[in-house]
Amino acid sequence: MRAFSFWRNLFFCSLAVAALAVMPFYVQAQGVLKAPPRAEGEGPFERLIIYGGILIDGTGAPPIGPMTIIVEQNRITQIRSAGNPGLPMRPAPQIGPNDKLVDATGMYIMPGFIDMHAHMGGSRQGTPAEYVYKLWLGHGITTIRDPGSGNGFDWSLEAQEKSNNDEITAPRIEVYTRVGGNTPEEARQRVVEAAQKGANGLKLGSMRPDIMRAVLDEARRQGIRTGAHLAQMGVVRMNALDAAKMGLTTLEHWYGLPESMFYNQVVQDFPLDYNYNNEQDRFGQAGRLWKQAAEPFSEHWYAIMDEFLALDFTFVPTMTIYEASRDLMRARRAEWHDEYTLPSLWRFYKPDRNSHGSYWFYWTTEDEIAWKRNYQLWMAFLNEYKNRGGRVATGSDSGFIYKLYGFGYIRELELLREAGFHPLEVIRSATLMGAEALGRDDEIGSIEVGKLADFAIVEENPLQNLKVLYGTGAIKLNENNEPIRVGGIKYTIKNGIVYDAKELLADVRKMVADAKKKENFEIIQPGAKKKGK
Repeated sequence: MRAFSFWRNLFFCSLAVAALAVMPFYVQAQGVLKAPPRAEGEGPFERLIIYGGILIDGTGAPPIGPMTIIVEQNRITQIRSAGNPGLPMRPAPQIGPNDKLVDATGMYIMPGFIDMHAHMGGSRQGTPAEYVYKLWLGHGITTIRDPGSGNGFDWSLEAQEKSNNDEITAPRIEVYTRVGGNTPEEARQRVVEAAQKGANGLKLGSMRPDIMRAVLDEARRQGIRTGAHLAQMGVVRMNALDAAKMGLTTLEHWYGLPESMFYNQVVQDFPLDYNYNNEQDRFGQAGRLWKQAAEPFSEHWYAIMDEFLALDFTFVPTMTIYEASRDLMRARRAEWHDEYTLPSLWRFYKPDRNSHGSYWFYWTTEDEIAWKRNYQLWMAFLNEYKNRGGRVATGSDSGFIYKLYGFGYIRELELLREAGFHPLEVIRSATLMGAEALGRDDEIGSIEVGKLADFAIVEENPLQNLKVLYGTGAIKLNENNEPIRVGGIKYTIKNGIVYDAKELLADVRKMVADAKKKENFEIIQPGAKKKGK
């Protein structure tokens, strides 16, 4: 019996060590530079009046306008017509000395975006919190879910409090922390401690089924939510549907979902020389997984989907973070890297056996084609799940794999559109669906009377072209036959405080320019040499 116990404990210890390979950045992210005191943004005001804009309220309703939105004490108190299209608008409301009028005539007003998978920088990436926060706010993101508290639980809680009090320039932060334990009882106690300390939820990895069941049950008792990255090291014993039945509320990425739909196998068809710690193996074979699951629209495929729907389960796909797998050059040469990517972050992205997500040891056409097919199958599931009433929320997981904070989030919106979501459904996933998944749809996620004053305002119509939400804008030919840039978020309003989004992004560009000057750095593509060498 002792021998059995020894080998059992050795097995689970080795499994836990291997599982760390899933997220080495959590271990390495200590020491991130905290944000300075807030020096940006106007407000809050006694009354904030947003006048003359076209409203996209986040519920899926069509645009309406021009409208006037009145905010008092950080709550929306009125939404009313400012006139009719094609006719002179009604006069703007009179403002008092402590009021603020935002003239949004001709602009589009949306709820603040919610990034459901947003890491707050990392020491390995060299990304200070101010840099990350301003990239988010500069793209209209007013709420983020911090999955795993990679900079430390106390660090995240402190950032959350300062953001809530608007002491720093930052989105609202939902703190999800990690828990574990060697026994169900120990794991339950860790959940209780996390809840008592102030966690909004838990970020879970693959766990022994009895421990996962205890964690999820205790989380339900404590009234906190859960998300999980079900890594291949544990997914055979517990796939996404197994975890959902135990009480998991959201699935990060998609690991465990195709395995839920296996019908003539139990284990993924791994090559016999596969090694999970070799990240090219890990990500290369992940791109060959969906084809092993049930065919889209088949009886088994629908049967599994029905079970998730019955559980009111939420998927947070983060398609953007894997996009380099299907088109490495596109992600690597994205135009925003030139002015917005810090030197340290660029070094982190390049092929490297030590950096998580830098798995470009020898990435081939065959790998990209496999991932393209992977996306087709994955997108088919997400679109049909949404069509049948399921909840799909929007997350980016930026800071890895050539994905930059803020920019990567907007790319996720484009990928949802590619999956078949109507642009209004895309905005709904980016706002109300995230709020529902967080259990905060009574306060954020849509523009309705009684909710908090979180808005993203853009000068161009995002339904016609989601690219206008990028900080670099979209290219358009003007009446003089000249290509110009249009778009970019004009104002981001969080907690009734009005931020000039373009000024925030200008601050980021300066941070990057200063870092490049200090290091005499220029972006060099992997395998190339510096000019003059």
